[in-house]
Amino acid sequence: MAGFETKLMLTSSLLLLIGVCTGSFYDNFDITWGDGRANIFESGQLLTCTLDKISGSGFQSKKEYLFGKIDMKMKLVAGNSAGTLLSKGETWDEMDFEFLGNVTGQPYVLHTNVLTGGKGNREMQFYLWFDPTADFHSYTVLWNPLNIIFLVDGIPIRVFKNNEAHGVAYPKSHPMKIYSSLWEADDWATQGGRVKTGWSNAPFSAYYRSFSDVDCCSRTSIWNWVTCNANSNSWMWTTLNSNQMGQMKWVQDEYLIYNYCTDYKRFPLGLPTECNLG
Repeated sequence: MAGFETKLMLTSSLLLLIGVCTGSFYDNFDITWGDGRANIFESGQLLTCTLDKISGSGFQSKKEYLFGKIDMKMKLVAGNSAGTLLSKGETWDEMDFEFLGNVTGQPYVLHTNVLTGGKGNREMQFYLWFDPTADFHSYTVLWNPLNIIFLVDGIPIRVFKNNEAHGVAYPKSHPMKIYSSLWEADDWATQGGRVKTGWSNAPFSAYYRSFSDVDCCSRTSIWNWVTCNANSNSWMWTTLNSNQMGQMKWVQDEYLIYNYCTDYKRFPLGLPTECNLG
């Protein structure tokens, strides 16, 4: 099967991801669409999204977040498949993990992006060093006033720094919710739309567990914030240490397959400002 997306993202219309190993999906998420194709099992510890020829499915967090360390374990659809994380709106902020389709035997493409005020074009894509369909793996976003760090199984793969001092927009004002969905996208997702969904293999399912939002600033309503600050919450000022920098270099040397900051053809008038900053 090919040509569908699995979404997991942080976006501001409402959005963000974080994890508590004991966190119940019943307590933390609402299934928003799919007419019974998304379900919660194991006393709230496992959530599944399913796609068939009629519909996909999806869910979103009950809370909104403004900064946090966010973690979710996922097991992706096997075989010919595709996946992504996205959001809606006109001036939203967003941080994405997107899993773009593969053909059986070929690797998934992990697509990351950061959008501020609805403007993105900050894509970096990777192959993974493991099979994401064979078991659960952890996907994490650490978002604080200094930087956004993307991690896979605790290994940093990308950092987007706060360079507002140099005129680069940075998401820091719009509360976000976590959104995830599994849906057909065979017009573009797998090899640019060349590979179509093999519906004879349907239904297709993605699996989620171990959600956590312990380290975060969150709210359940506009009147009910769980506040945090850099003086008492160490994650609010976390950046990569030298060992993590080495891990990220290894990932980018071995598994990075697209970096917007090296795409001169796409930006003939000059690369985005942040690409020329340390």
